[in-house]
Amino acid sequence: MRRITSFVITIAAVTLFAACGNTQKPAEADPHAGHNHAPGEGHGATVEKTVARLSLKDDKLNAVYQHYIHLTGALVNGDMVEAKVAANAIELGSKQLNNGAGLTALAAKIGAATDIEVQRAIFSDLSNDFIAKVKSSGLTSGELYVEYCPMALNDKGASWLSNQKDIKNPYFGESMLSCGEVKETIK
Repeated sequence: MRRITSFVITIAAVTLFAACGNTQKPAEADPHAGHNHAPGEGHGATVEKTVARLSLKDDKLNAVYQHYIHLTGALVNGDMVEAKVAANAIELGSKQLNNGAGLTALAAKIGAATDIEVQRAIFSDLSNDFIAKVKSSGLTSGELYVEYCPMALNDKGASWLSNQKDIKNPYFGESMLSCGEVKETIK
């Protein structure tokens, strides 16, 4: 088990550092971005193309945001193991951020959780922290959407960030995939 954990952390660190060193210009608009693919059917490629058009002003936060999108997708798909991988990458990357201790602690809790519903509940606080950091940083290109589900967390409601206007609810996954609305656009 220790080898697997070390391997996952190593892969997350390599991915984070590779993303930090990315100086590639944002890709041109892809007419196929945002199409609704079934899980496993080119889903990762669609997310990567969408993220490539978006750039936050803070490069370190931009790198961590890539893992946030990974985490959101894992929760949408109900994949607890993949959510742990993404949370571990967020935890590592957020240690490099100014005032990143909150994100670091929340990501660690998601990574340690043994239930997808617990991960989803913690994701709400992580999203609120991330939304505040993104608003503070601003964008150099693209748009982000603050999406909201009023039924999440036993009808308390919860927000998350998305690259797309199409709702893919990380709090309910496939059981209520399109539950929610765009509350704000960050440009």
